[in-house]
Amino acid sequence: MNFARRLYHRFSSLVHELAKFGSIGALAFVLDTSLLNLFNLFLGPLTSKVFATMISTTFAYAGNRYWTFRHREQSGLRREYFLFFLLNGIALLFGMLTIGFTTYTLGLEDPLSFNIANIVGVGLGTLFRYWSYKKWVFLEATDPIPVELPEGGVRQDR
Repeated sequence: MNFARRLYHRFSSLVHELAKFGSIGALAFVLDTSLLNLFNLFLGPLTSKVFATMISTTFAYAGNRYWTFRHREQSGLRREYFLFFLLNGIALLFGMLTIGFTTYTLGLEDPLSFNIANIVGVGLGTLFRYWSYKKWVFLEATDPIPVELPEGGVRQDR
C-alpha cells in the first residue's frame, strides 16, 4: 500500500498536468476542427488550416498559461506567446503535411478523408507541443508558488 501511495504522490502532479493539458487540447481541437471545416467551405484546405490554427492556438495559449501551467514560472507574456506561436507553427507543419498529402498526393478530397488527415496531424503535433511547451515556454518555477494566501489573509493599512 505504501508503494502505491508513494507512486501516486510521485506522479500525481504529472497526471493532473496532463489532464489539464488534454482538456485544453480537446477544446482547442473542437474549435480548430469546427473552424477548419467552416473555412474550407470558402478557402483552400491549407489556408483553412492556417487560419483555424491561429485562432485555436490563441485559445490554447490562454488556457495553458492560466490553468495547465499556472504553477510554472511566468517569463513574460511576449516571450511566452512568441515561443508558443513559433512552436505551434512547427506543429502546424504536421497538419499541413497530412492534409496536403491526403488532398494533393492521394487525391482524396472528401470531408471524411480531410478530417482524418487533420486528426492525424493534430495528434502528431500534440506530442510535439506538450514536450516543447514544458521545455521552452512554461518553465519550471525557481521559487515555489504559494497555493493559498498566508495565514491572516491580506493586511489592510489605514
